[in-house]
Amino acid sequence: MEAVERLAGILERRNVEWEIYWEEGKGVSFRIERERIERAQWKFYSGIGLRVGLNGKVGFSYLTGLEHDEESLLGLVKRAEKLARIGSRPFKGFPARGKFPRVEGLYDGAIDALDFDGARALAGEFVEKMRELKGNKEEYTLAGAVSFGTSRAGIANSNGVEGEEPRTGLAMWAYAVKKNGRSGSGYASQSYTTLEGVKEGEELIRKAMREADSSQRAEKIGGFTGEVLLEPQVVEALVYLFLENLYGDSVYYSRSRFSIGDLGKKVLSENISIIDDSTLEFSPGSYSFDGEGVPGRRKELISRGELRSFILDHTYGRLLGLESTGNAVRDFRSVPRIGTGNVLVEEGGENLGDWSGVVVSKVFGEHTANPVTGDFSLTVELGYVVKNGEVRPFSGNMISGNVFEALGKVSRVGKEAERRGSFYSPRVVTELRLV
Repeated sequence: MEAVERLAGILERRNVEWEIYWEEGKGVSFRIERERIERAQWKFYSGIGLRVGLNGKVGFSYLTGLEHDEESLLGLVKRAEKLARIGSRPFKGFPARGKFPRVEGLYDGAIDALDFDGARALAGEFVEKMRELKGNKEEYTLAGAVSFGTSRAGIANSNGVEGEEPRTGLAMWAYAVKKNGRSGSGYASQSYTTLEGVKEGEELIRKAMREADSSQRAEKIGGFTGEVLLEPQVVEALVYLFLENLYGDSVYYSRSRFSIGDLGKKVLSENISIIDDSTLEFSPGSYSFDGEGVPGRRKELISRGELRSFILDHTYGRLLGLESTGNAVRDFRSVPRIGTGNVLVEEGGENLGDWSGVVVSKVFGEHTANPVTGDFSLTVELGYVVKNGEVRPFSGNMISGNVFEALGKVSRVGKEAERRGSFYSPRVVTELRLV
């Protein structure tokens, strides 16, 4: 890419450490209301982000677009250098060159080749399926969205790191409202890296409608304390709340419950293992290199309850005396920050399909939880009481507790994982208080 090569040439003539991150992409999305496409949007973006290391400090600046003359690129360098002189962000150099893994299934030429009419035709098929499933059931109202995207990101730095990777994405969601006396609602979504995902659109609509049926019949139940089966969506809420304690910057600034000395210690139930893996094939959270050019890889965060690794970018890895785990995420407008790839809760050996008792399927209110203390109080959007083969839906209750205790008391883990975007988990059983 000409502008990137000329920018690298300018930087090579200056006495600085540098990193160039560039990105270009396009996306088209369709919003569906009342079983018809109401809005469509095309989006194009591109730009160059530059970090400069100077005298132990780092500065960042960016330009939109990928075509720039010499004067514009020199201005970008000078802005980054100026910010480095007055910057306060810790700087521990840029990563050295590593071998990037080959990750299959990140790019699908069929998505990249879609023009507006082709994408609209596929969104139209999703809408037609909504109309077909609704049929003459006028008590349902269906909504949703379909979006397609292609991006190409690249990185180079003064330590010899060079990489470029194309990625594609497809996302769909369906929302169903059922009104016939009382009202109920249901929601289902999924994301993919290939166009094959459109085949699952019908099941998303059916799932949203099933949830609307259950939601319509759901009522608040009495309080309960004891074993509860958590569906993957609820496990996801608790696991991401817990993972905030494993982020390197949280550990470094003592915003985490854990410190370096806790590595190797048992911190959760021995039935729980959590993995971050950015090398899974055909998965939305995968990449061959992260936002700093560090190779993506699989790493055990929690192994049978034992803390094995934090989630690190290059800077906070160095500050903690550890290696980056390849978990820097960014776009060209931002400096790298720590994030996750694909998060997996490892399957157990339990058949939890015949669970009899309280099941919590969906919750909301995660933003109100305290990640440091781990205390949470989440509203149950949908749950079930299963007794003697009868399934009675409920909603409106709260589950409250502490995430470290909840994940520390997991007694059973299902043997079949479900994918929700880049999160994979089976059902799990733990002890909670339902109020």
